[in-house]
Amino acid sequence: MIEILILSLVQGITEFLPVSSSSHLIIISEFIDFDEKSLSIDVSLHIGSFLAVLVFFRKEIINFIENKDLLIKILVSSIPVMIVGLIVVETNLIAALRNIKIIGWMTIVFGIILYISDRFKLEKDIGKNFNFKSALIIGFFQIISLVPGVSRSGITITAARLLNFKRYDAAKISFLLSIPTLGAVSFFGIRNIIFFDDVSFSQLNLISIILSFVFSLGTIKFFLKFIQSFSLIIFVIYRVILGSVVLYFAYL
Repeated sequence: MIEILILSLVQGITEFLPVSSSSHLIIISEFIDFDEKSLSIDVSLHIGSFLAVLVFFRKEIINFIENKDLLIKILVSSIPVMIVGLIVVETNLIAALRNIKIIGWMTIVFGIILYISDRFKLEKDIGKNFNFKSALIIGFFQIISLVPGVSRSGITITAARLLNFKRYDAAKISFLLSIPTLGAVSFFGIRNIIFFDDVSFSQLNLISIILSFVFSLGTIKFFLKFIQSFSLIIFVIYRVILGSVVLYFAYL
């Protein structure tokens, strides 16, 4: 139960902050031998995060019926990472990328890039300036998040900030883009569970979904409030420190 609590906390917090959830989960799995870390638990954690973003942005999702233009932009922006992600998974290239050294370097490098992007002008907002060109650019940047340590949230916020979007709007774009991505991860995860005949759904899976949902929802609320008053420097510092520690142990 303690293991589920830790994994849910890590997933819920790091999925929506620019620090890379996959790298944290891989690092924890690398240094701590969790008995409960399995495909079904991993899928349950992502389902919890998926439900959290659906609940928080329920008004925007309902407005998709009226604002089909925004819905299409979000889907267009998500297509590149879904296509490349499917190729990476099917060719098992993802296994080669799940490397502690890669995670360490990516955590530092893209932390520095996040810092650079956060110094760009604060002038564009999602309502007026999020066009198809911006959606495609951010979408192609999102492909890089397939490499553990980059962070899906981090790279989409970085791309939006490079395009001069305000911090709040950059974060909102990142969260909205997480809907189809997390939906796809949940769908293919459930498909893989069924494919491997592991269709058991235990009490631990339900607890994983609930805890991940609670932590994810809290993180979304906190981050959107935080980013209205502060820069992203605290996350940059955290990434550099974390990456340095990981590299230290990786090269011992």
